[in-house]
Amino acid sequence: MCGAPFWGVAGAAACAYFAYLSYSHLREGDVGWSHDWWSLLTYGVWIALILGVLSETRCWRERTFFVLVLLNLTLGFVFSIWTGETATTLRTMRKLSIATWALAALASMRTITTPTTPTGKLPEEGASALNAK
Repeated sequence: MCGAPFWGVAGAAACAYFAYLSYSHLREGDVGWSHDWWSLLTYGVWIALILGVLSETRCWRERTFFVLVLLNLTLGFVFSIWTGETATTLRTMRKLSIATWALAALASMRTITTPTTPTGKLPEEGASALNAK
Protein backbone atom coordinates (compact mmCIF):
# COMPACT_ATOMS: atom_id res chain seq x y z
CA MET A 1 0.00 0.00 0.00
CA CYS A 2 2.85 2.41 0.77
CA GLY A 3 3.92 4.09 -2.43
CA ALA A 4 1.08 2.50 -4.45
CA PRO A 5 -1.35 5.28 -5.39
CA PHE A 6 -4.24 3.00 -6.36
CA TRP A 7 -4.51 1.26 -2.97
CA GLY A 8 -4.06 4.49 -1.03
CA VAL A 9 -6.87 6.18 -2.97
CA ALA A 10 -9.09 3.08 -2.78
CA GLY A 11 -8.63 2.83 1.00
CA ALA A 12 -9.29 6.54 1.44
CA ALA A 13 -12.44 6.38 -0.69
CA ALA A 14 -13.79 3.39 1.24
CA CYS A 15 -13.05 5.01 4.61
CA ALA A 16 -14.57 8.33 3.50
CA TYR A 17 -17.70 6.44 2.45
CA PHE A 18 -17.91 4.69 5.83
CA ALA A 19 -17.39 8.02 7.63
CA TYR A 20 -20.25 9.50 5.62
CA LEU A 21 -22.40 6.44 6.29
CA SER A 22 -21.81 6.78 10.05
CA TYR A 23 -22.56 10.51 9.81
CA SER A 24 -25.83 9.82 7.97
CA HIS A 25 -26.87 7.36 10.70
CA LEU A 26 -26.12 10.00 13.33
CA ARG A 27 -27.95 12.73 11.38
CA GLU A 28 -31.06 10.56 11.02
CA GLY A 29 -31.00 9.62 14.71
CA ASP A 30 -30.28 5.96 13.92
CA VAL A 31 -27.32 5.64 16.29
CA GLY A 32 -27.57 1.94 17.13
CA TRP A 33 -25.75 -0.98 15.58
CA SER A 34 -27.46 -4.02 14.15
CA HIS A 35 -27.62 -6.96 16.58
CA ASP A 36 -28.16 -9.81 14.12
CA TRP A 37 -25.86 -12.79 13.61
CA TRP A 38 -25.02 -11.79 10.05
CA SER A 39 -23.55 -8.46 11.23
CA LEU A 40 -21.54 -10.18 13.97
CA LEU A 41 -20.18 -12.70 11.50
CA THR A 42 -19.29 -9.96 9.01
CA TYR A 43 -17.46 -7.91 11.66
CA GLY A 44 -15.65 -11.04 12.85
CA VAL A 45 -14.46 -11.97 9.36
CA TRP A 46 -13.24 -8.42 8.68
CA ILE A 47 -11.43 -8.28 12.03
CA ALA A 48 -9.66 -11.58 11.26
CA LEU A 49 -8.73 -10.31 7.80
CA ILE A 50 -7.30 -7.04 9.13
CA LEU A 51 -5.33 -8.90 11.82
CA GLY A 52 -3.82 -11.06 9.08
CA VAL A 53 -3.03 -8.06 6.89
CA LEU A 54 -1.33 -6.26 9.78
CA SER A 55 1.44 -8.84 9.73
CA GLU A 56 2.10 -8.03 6.07
CA THR A 57 2.38 -4.24 6.33
CA ARG A 58 5.51 -2.61 4.95
CA CYS A 59 5.54 0.85 6.56
CA TRP A 60 4.24 2.68 9.62
CA ARG A 61 1.69 4.58 7.51
CA GLU A 62 0.11 1.30 6.42
CA ARG A 63 0.11 0.05 10.01
CA THR A 64 -1.58 3.25 11.16
CA PHE A 65 -4.29 2.84 8.52
CA PHE A 66 -4.98 -0.80 9.35
CA VAL A 67 -4.96 -0.19 13.12
CA LEU A 68 -7.57 2.56 12.68
CA VAL A 69 -9.71 0.28 10.52
CA LEU A 70 -9.29 -2.54 13.07
CA LEU A 71 -10.32 -0.18 15.87
CA ASN A 72 -13.46 0.81 14.00
CA LEU A 73 -14.40 -2.76 13.12
CA THR A 74 -13.87 -3.81 16.74
CA LEU A 75 -16.09 -0.94 17.86
CA GLY A 76 -18.80 -2.17 15.49
CA PHE A 77 -18.40 -5.76 16.70
CA VAL A 78 -18.66 -4.78 20.36
CA PHE A 79 -21.75 -2.65 19.81
CA SER A 80 -23.35 -5.38 17.72
CA ILE A 81 -23.04 -7.69 20.72
CA TRP A 82 -23.88 -5.17 23.43
CA THR A 83 -27.64 -4.58 23.64
CA GLY A 84 -27.89 -2.61 26.90
CA GLU A 85 -26.28 0.62 25.75
CA THR A 86 -27.85 4.04 26.31
CA ALA A 87 -28.70 6.48 23.52
CA THR A 88 -26.03 8.88 24.78
CA THR A 89 -23.37 6.18 24.66
CA LEU A 90 -24.45 5.17 21.17
CA ARG A 91 -24.33 8.77 19.93
CA THR A 92 -20.85 9.20 21.40
CA MET A 93 -19.63 5.95 19.84
CA ARG A 94 -21.13 6.88 16.48
CA LYS A 95 -19.19 10.19 16.63
CA LEU A 96 -16.05 8.23 17.51
CA SER A 97 -16.71 5.97 14.53
CA ILE A 98 -16.99 8.98 12.19
CA ALA A 99 -13.72 10.41 13.50
CA THR A 100 -11.91 7.07 13.25
CA TRP A 101 -13.07 6.46 9.68
CA ALA A 102 -12.03 10.00 8.74
CA LEU A 103 -8.59 9.50 10.31
CA ALA A 104 -8.23 6.17 8.48
CA ALA A 105 -9.06 7.95 5.20
CA LEU A 106 -6.34 10.51 5.90
CA ALA A 107 -3.88 7.78 6.88
CA SER A 108 -4.65 5.96 3.65
CA MET A 109 -4.00 9.09 1.59
CA ARG A 110 -0.71 9.51 3.43
CA THR A 111 0.49 6.12 2.15
CA ILE A 112 0.41 7.49 -1.40
CA THR A 113 3.27 9.91 -0.80
CA THR A 114 5.73 7.49 0.78
CA PRO A 115 9.10 8.16 -0.85
CA THR A 116 11.34 5.29 -1.88
CA THR A 117 15.11 5.05 -1.59
CA PRO A 118 17.41 4.87 -4.64
CA THR A 119 17.32 1.05 -4.38
CA GLY A 120 13.55 1.13 -4.88
CA LYS A 121 12.84 -0.10 -1.36
CA LEU A 122 10.77 1.76 1.17
CA PRO A 123 12.82 3.93 3.56
CA GLU A 124 12.20 1.65 6.54
CA GLU A 125 13.32 -1.40 4.57
CA GLY A 126 16.35 0.43 3.22
CA ALA A 127 17.38 1.61 6.69
CA SER A 128 17.14 -1.88 8.18
CA ALA A 129 19.12 -3.30 5.26
CA LEU A 130 21.85 -0.69 5.80
CA ASN A 131 21.99 -1.43 9.53
CA ALA A 132 22.32 -5.16 8.86
CA LYS A 133 25.55 -4.71 6.87
